Amino acid sequence: MMSPATPARRHRPPPWRGVSLTTRILVMNVIAFAILAFSLLYLDSYRNQLLAERFRHARTSAEVIGAALARLPTAERRDSLLTQVGADQHWRLRLYDEQGQLVADSFALSPTGPSFALVDPEQDSVLAWAARLLDRGMDWVLGAPQVRPYAEPPVVDSAAHWPEIALASKLPGTVVQLRYASDRTPIITAATPVQPETASMWPGRRAFRGTLLILSNDRDITQSVRDARQTFALVVLAALLLTVFLSLFLARTIVQPLRGLVRSAVRVRLGRDRAVVVPRLPERGDEIGLLARALSDMTRALHQRMDAVERFAADVAHEIKNPLASLRSALESLDKVDDPDLRRQLADIAHHDVQRIDRLVTEIAEASRIDAELSRTTFVPVDMHALAVELAGERTRRGANGACQLRIVQRGTEPTLVDGAPARLERVLHNLIDNAVSFSPPDGTVVVSVHGDGGEVTLEVEDEGPGIPPHQRERVFERFHSLRPATEDFGAHSGLGLAIARTIIEAHDGTLTAQEPRIDRDHGRIGARLVIRLPAYAPPGEETE
Repeated sequence: MMSPATPARRHRPPPWRGVSLTTRILVMNVIAFAILAFSLLYLDSYRNQLLAERFRHARTSAEVIGAALARLPTAERRDSLLTQVGADQHWRLRLYDEQGQLVADSFALSPTGPSFALVDPEQDSVLAWAARLLDRGMDWVLGAPQVRPYAEPPVVDSAAHWPEIALASKLPGTVVQLRYASDRTPIITAATPVQPETASMWPGRRAFRGTLLILSNDRDITQSVRDARQTFALVVLAALLLTVFLSLFLARTIVQPLRGLVRSAVRVRLGRDRAVVVPRLPERGDEIGLLARALSDMTRALHQRMDAVERFAADVAHEIKNPLASLRSALESLDKVDDPDLRRQLADIAHHDVQRIDRLVTEIAEASRIDAELSRTTFVPVDMHALAVELAGERTRRGANGACQLRIVQRGTEPTLVDGAPARLERVLHNLIDNAVSFSPPDGTVVVSVHGDGGEVTLEVEDEGPGIPPHQRERVFERFHSLRPATEDFGAHSGLGLAIARTIIEAHDGTLTAQEPRIDRDHGRIGARLVIRLPAYAPPGEETE
C-alpha cells in the first residue's frame, strides 16, 4: 500500500521581507559597532575603578602609617614599622624630615632586600613588548590623560624629587599621584605629613616631624587590565565574525540579486536574445524587488518599442513603395505615349503620387518626433472646451469642414481644465475632426462635446457617417491602417492621424478609444464616436495620492 503523497512544502517569505535596505544596513552595522563601543567603555571603566580603589587604599594606608609613626618615640621603632609594613604590603616607604632629607628607606632597612623590583623593558619578552604597545594604543583610542613616567631619584634622595611631598606639606593633607614605570606598570605614590598631636607627648624627647612617602608597584592592575583586554579582543573577534556574517547576509540579499539583474541587463544591451527575461523577484518587497520589477517592465517596454520601430519601418517602406512604384510606372510610360489626353492623365497620376509621398513623409516625421518633443514640453493648464471652441472657429473661417456643420457642446458645469501641451492637444482635435468630417455626409453634423467629472475631463467627437465596426475599433489606431469611404480618393490620407492622436493623448496620461456609437432615433443614423479621457488639472498642493 502506497503512502499518501507528501504535500509540497510552501516557500515561506523571509521575515525581513518588506523591510527597506536602508533600515537593514543601519541596524546590522550598528549592532556590531554598539558591541565594540560598549566593550571600550566597559574596559576603560574597569581600569578606572581599579585605580580609584588603589588610590583610596594608598591614601588611607599612608594616613594610618603616618599617624602611627608620629606616635613612636624612637627612630628604631619607626624603622621597624617601615620595614615590617614594606615587607607585608610589598611597598617602598620613605621617611623625610622637615628639611626634606631622607631619614629612612624600607628597601635599605629590610634585611631581605627590596620588596619589589621594576622590570627592565629591554630584558622583557616580545609578548610583553606587544602588550605595552597595545596599552599605548588603547590609551590613545580611549583618550586617557597623559601620565608622567616614573624615574628613580638621584644618588642623594631628597623631598625635592617628589612634588607630592611639597603639596602634602602645604595642604596639609595626603596627596596621591600616578606614574608609569618603564614597563608601563603603574607606580602609585602617597605623601602624607607626619605630625605628633602634642609637642610634649614624650617628656625629654623631641617629637619627629616630616613626611611619609609610600610607593607601590601595582603590577596586578596591569595584569588585570590586560586580562580584560584579552576579553575585549575576544569580543572584538566576535563582533568581527558577526560583521562578516551580516556582510555575507547582505551580500546574499543584495549583491546576488543585483548581479542577476546586471547579467540580464547586459544580455538585453547586447540584444543577442530577444527572449531575455529579467527576473521580477516577486517575493521581495524592498527596493531591490522594486528595481527588478521596474527593469523587467522597462525591458518589456523596450522590446515592444523595438518591435514597434521594426514594424513601423517595414510599414513606412511598404507605404512609400506603393506610390513610388506608381510614380515610376507613370514616368516610364510618359515617354512612350503620344496621346495628349493620356499624357495628361499620366502627369496627373505622377502629381498625385508625389503629393502622397510628401504627405506620407510629413506624417511619418511628425509621428517619429512626437515622443521626443513631449518629453521636453512643459505642461500648462489647458481648457479643453475653450480649445475646442477656438479650433472650431478657425476651421470654419478657412472652410476646413466643407459642407458639414461643427457644433461644440459643453455638458455640465464642472471645469474642463487639463494639464497638457496646447499645441499637441490642438493637433489631436484637428485629427479627430478631420477624420469625422471625411466620413460624414455633405449635410452631416460633427458634434464635439466636453464635460468635466471631478478628476477627469471627457471629450467626445461624434459624426453621422457609417460608423466603425466593432472588430475594427481598436485597429483604426494602428499606424497606416485606413478604413476609408469608398467615395474618397485613394491615398488622400496616410493612415497616421488616429495613431498620432492616441500617442499624444497617452503621453498626457489619458486614453483615446472608439466606443459604441449613439443612435439618433429622429434621423435613424449611426455614426462613429471617439472618446478622449484626460486627468483633470490639479493646482499645486492639491494633488491626491
